[in-house]
Amino acid sequence: MNNKPNAKPARPWFSSGPTAKRPGWSSQAIPHDLLGRGIRAPEVVARFAHGLKLTRELLQVPADWVLVYVPGSDTGAVEAAMWSMLGERPVQVLAFENFGKVWATDAKTHLKLEPEVLSAPWGEFPDVSKVDPKKDLVFPWNGTTSGVKAPGADWLATEREGIVICDATSAAFAMPLPFEKLDVVTFSFQKALGGEAGLGVAALSPRAVERLDHYEPPRPIPKV
Repeated sequence: MNNKPNAKPARPWFSSGPTAKRPGWSSQAIPHDLLGRGIRAPEVVARFAHGLKLTRELLQVPADWVLVYVPGSDTGAVEAAMWSMLGERPVQVLAFENFGKVWATDAKTHLKLEPEVLSAPWGEFPDVSKVDPKKDLVFPWNGTTSGVKAPGADWLATEREGIVICDATSAAFAMPLPFEKLDVVTFSFQKALGGEAGLGVAALSPRAVERLDHYEPPRPIPKV
């Protein structure tokens, strides 16, 4: 059996999940003037809006897309989209690594849908030639632990009938995202930026907003 290596990284706190704070980070850099204020206070609302403005600029989110905060980190954002939008038409799920399989379980077990699950072994991306633009699609852009990511975006149709829900929490702020090929892009500030957990973001295309406005899912939707 090989001995454990003696050489260790200078910052050993990074893992496949939460990301370490940047070198030199200090809580003193965070303004404390809004601590304890109600979330509906004008100054707090303005600070939240400023965060979304910076996010839009940094990720180059199209101007006609809507950005919203979601509780429950990226998981909450993906499940909010699935619970609110899926069921109008057939759905496919790309199941690879942990969370792709979680979304497949959500669709089948919790939403009582009959998803077409396109799976792949560890370290591989599913066969994208089977993706049908007439169906809704749920998939992670890349795996957190293995690093496997989507093979570009040519396999995603620009002209499509279904909506594309992309779990991009391990991709946002780390690589470009083809928003023109996606409809719901979810992420948190926890992964690439090393932000605090629990706060998710969903970016919604006009097609996603239209689905929300006109589709009433046959299931209870939690208030959050």
